[in-house]
Amino acid sequence: MDHGTRQDSGGLQRQVMDSAQRQPFDLAERGTHGYHRKQVDQFMARARVAYEGGGGLRAADIRHLSFDAVKGGYRADQVDDVLDRLEDALARSERERRIEAEGEDAWQARVQASVDVLRGRLDRPDGERFRRPARGRDASYDRAEVDALCHRLSARFDRRPGERGLAADDLRRAVFAPGAGTDGYDEAQVDAYLDAAIDVLTVLD
Repeated sequence: MDHGTRQDSGGLQRQVMDSAQRQPFDLAERGTHGYHRKQVDQFMARARVAYEGGGGLRAADIRHLSFDAVKGGYRADQVDDVLDRLEDALARSERERRIEAEGEDAWQARVQASVDVLRGRLDRPDGERFRRPARGRDASYDRAEVDALCHRLSARFDRRPGERGLAADDLRRAVFAPGAGTDGYDEAQVDAYLDAAIDVLTVLD
């Protein structure tokens, strides 16, 4: 397993921050929605301060970030690309600090334990991996689409070194059709599970 080096992670973070500062995001096309410019600018300023050692920022903070959608905002795809790369860089730095503090063997054992927990749900039969919503009006995802992604995630954990498989970005970009009443999977539970899976894939990739 290639863990990289602290210099590599620091270099990636610096490239991300320099790119965001040097190249302002394009605006969404006329009549379409983009991310609220002031909110994005404020966050990037916070990220710059954190990068320079003036405040804490974790990979999980990036993943749970949201901006208002407004007309005349920044192009979402460009902002998302920078945020994804920043999340990866922060995850690598966090991984390296854990390895330094705990040791390589303890860190690998921690990651394997996380994989084992995720596998417990992946090993369930199709249609039974997540709970159903209690009420028909509660938000839910199409079960077949979620199960299909779960099959890909299971294959990713089984892959051999050098094989290309599901990546953290694939989970970040996953979109599911809404479930039909109580026949879908509970949206909040699926989202929480995918967050945990992203945490694992960012340190495995």
